[in-house]
Amino acid sequence: MIHKTADETGGELLAWELLLAPGGRVPSSHVHPEQEETFTVVEGQLRFRLGGRRRLAGPGDTVAIPPGTVHSFVNPGAAQARVLVETRPALDMQALLETAAEMAKAQRSTRRLLPNPVNLSLFMRDFTREVRAPYLPKLLVDLVTGTVAGLARILRLDTTYRRLRVRHDERASA
Repeated sequence: MIHKTADETGGELLAWELLLAPGGRVPSSHVHPEQEETFTVVEGQLRFRLGGRRRLAGPGDTVAIPPGTVHSFVNPGAAQARVLVETRPALDMQALLETAAEMAKAQRSTRRLLPNPVNLSLFMRDFTREVRAPYLPKLLVDLVTGTVAGLARILRLDTTYRRLRVRHDERASA
């Protein structure tokens, strides 16, 4: 659930609520090159991995993740975790979150264990300011995702992703 949008804050902030089921996790370690994320646990628990360190956060705890920090998180508890998240600056993080949710729904509906690699490459290409794969050189990731994106467009393999891709400008005019 989105509490404050980029439009409402002049692009400064996206405030949103994360609900994570027991055992639920962010799909993989990642980096936000330009953004700080702040997580405040309201209910339940989150276990963070920040770089090489682990941190368990419970109700009332806040964890701030500076730009460029490799991180991941999981709900290790038996109950749903409810977490308030602030992302600064907002950039296009709302579209990233909504597109990722659509991609996850599509993945579940096809019973795939892993995301469609074409869709994942297009996603990574669309949201380069918001998220990046850690541990791999940026130049290599850009080369691979750019090549896959170009071929996907030429071969028309991008139609599924384009249907799933959430764009704020299209939603606002609907």
